[in-house]
Amino acid sequence: MKQISIEERAISLAHYIIDSKDTVRGAAKKFGISKSTVHKDVSERLKKINPSLAKEVRIILDENKAERHIRGGMATKMKYSHLKNN
Repeated sequence: MKQISIEERAISLAHYIIDSKDTVRGAAKKFGISKSTVHKDVSERLKKINPSLAKEVRIILDENKAERHIRGGMATKMKYSHLKNN
């Protein structure tokens, strides 16, 4: 199996996040790497490789960050919803 370069990985991650609107956590799971690696790839490395792609990813990541508290609240609601039904 061919090992892809860090630059190729950063570009692949960026395209995945833009296309799927997935979170850093989701992308990390999909690619089998850590959240910190995904974050470093799309936030730091990508700026040097492809600045315009980095800006596109930043828009998605900022949207995800703004919605994070809502997703967290929904997850908590789901977690405890079974207690109400009993």
